[in-house]
Amino acid sequence: MEQRDIWDADAAQRYDTPGTGMFAPETLGPAVDRLARLAEGGAALEFAVGTGRVAVPLAERGVPVTGIELSSPMLERLRTKVDEATVPVVIGDMATTIAPGEYHLVYLVYNTIANLLTQAEQVECFRNAARHLVPGGRFVIELWVPELRRLPPGQAATVMRSEPGYILLDTYDVLHQRVVSHHFRFDGTRTARLDRTPHRYIWPAELDLMAQLAGFDLETRHADWTGAPFTAESRSHVSVYRMRPVPVYPAGPSTATGTATGR
Repeated sequence: MEQRDIWDADAAQRYDTPGTGMFAPETLGPAVDRLARLAEGGAALEFAVGTGRVAVPLAERGVPVTGIELSSPMLERLRTKVDEATVPVVIGDMATTIAPGEYHLVYLVYNTIANLLTQAEQVECFRNAARHLVPGGRFVIELWVPELRRLPPGQAATVMRSEPGYILLDTYDVLHQRVVSHHFRFDGTRTARLDRTPHRYIWPAELDLMAQLAGFDLETRHADWTGAPFTAESRSHVSVYRMRPVPVYPAGPSTATGTATGR
């Protein structure tokens, strides 16, 4: 399943649920508030900007927002809300695509880094964020915590959500750190609709190591956008990474041989 095929026109339309779900004010409001504070008056770049769920209200708060987006149908839906001058977007993937300019904030919300299906691609995503940031800039990731404690030995799937008209079933490949989310939607008929999305899950400690490889340090980690404490029982986290300042090394004394030894 290629990401371009998953995020088609139908998915883009179903993604937008104004006022409910991920668009509910109690969910979206704290995310926009936190990101606006973290931008500290500078420009922001959203990886996988999608239909503009976060970018549009953040731009309305006065933060200059640029996006990178792989899916043309998602971008087309964004353009029904704002024009290119309000939220400029570069078409491409979040691991390699370069947007013009420098940014104080790069952010990835709603588990989207897990759409990159290899560890190498996820590391490159961190490095791509670093390429866009000014020294001291921040990279923010919202991500779920893998629910492996709910997966007994010999069982390959867990029911993550079950509500009227919808069931979310996750199947795990623990050897390759993969999960496929199966979204079952049904009504009063005998027919159900199935959509599937593949992910590579990441433990928080592994995410921190990816950050270090790209020149970041963990600044804060909370369980949600409101700043709730992150604990062993938290099902998701909002992690804020700070770009290290560029080190300036003083010139050292020259040596006769020009060699050095180490351990």
